[in-house]
Amino acid sequence: MKLEGIKKIVVFRALQIGDMLCSIPAIRALKQAYPEAEITLVGLPWAKMLIERFPGYFHSLLTFPGYPGFPEQPVDRVAFPDFLKQVQQEQFDLALQMQGSGVISNPLVDLFFAKRIGGFYTPGNYCPDKELFAEYPSNLHEVNRHLELIKKLGITEASTEMEFPITQKDLEDFANAALPVQEQEYVILHPGARGTNRQWEPAYFAAIGDYCAKNGLQVVVTGTTDELDIVESVIQLMEHKPINAAGKTSLGAVAVLIKNAAALISNCTGVSHIAAALKTKSIVISLDGEPFRWGPLNKELHKTIDWTVTSDLELVKEKLGGLLLLSGLEV
Repeated sequence: MKLEGIKKIVVFRALQIGDMLCSIPAIRALKQAYPEAEITLVGLPWAKMLIERFPGYFHSLLTFPGYPGFPEQPVDRVAFPDFLKQVQQEQFDLALQMQGSGVISNPLVDLFFAKRIGGFYTPGNYCPDKELFAEYPSNLHEVNRHLELIKKLGITEASTEMEFPITQKDLEDFANAALPVQEQEYVILHPGARGTNRQWEPAYFAAIGDYCAKNGLQVVVTGTTDELDIVESVIQLMEHKPINAAGKTSLGAVAVLIKNAAALISNCTGVSHIAAALKTKSIVISLDGEPFRWGPLNKELHKTIDWTVTSDLELVKEKLGGLLLLSGLEV
């Protein structure tokens, strides 16, 4: 049964872009269930872009100053009291803890002083309102995990469809980057990831890049400015010279590049979720031991390889070749 009198909702999810995109199906269903409600996100500073990209779902952003125990950012202890006061003054009707298992985050979200609180909890740890809390499911995909949570609000009709809207500015940024590529005639290598333990070795990316180049496909290597070192390592190991787009494009321009690509080869990181949202074929190399949680749900368009179990480069080539044949390309 839906809750009554829900006009202002705050969602706590101060995480990176891949994590946020996996929660969009739940946010979409929440907005459809409460179309008149304003949904505020408590998130990291970068999420201002997310709010602008999804204006139909989010009303505003409250920038999270960090909190002890959360690794995503340093704690701004001076800013935290003002942040908490601002949240409390909003007098939200519902606060949703979508940050994780709730061991640290549930006591924090309780301080938001919303009329009702929902979220995840783990047995034996603090849970403000059992009626609206779901036991944290450790065996579900991240998309389905959050859809399970909103069932506690009486929302049972929801799609797992991912989204990443392309804006006019994205198209302009892509045009301004002037990358010499033709639609569906190139593949993207994205060797970076936030943790070095989640990065596939540059030599493997280089080998896959050369495999594509030998079969007539242009290769584009992408990455942020923080990932220039690993991008350069991949390029130096390749026999065929790729296009280096690292640090030269906005996130929106990268999204356009992904949308128009024949395929993306990446670690399990933010761009893999963008490819899933845009339905661009992809090979996702999983090194975190949780491919069931983060790998794309569409197993026809996306092939997730758990490198911790099967470290076989020939398997990667085989899976990629199968995907490219779906595009009518011969490899």
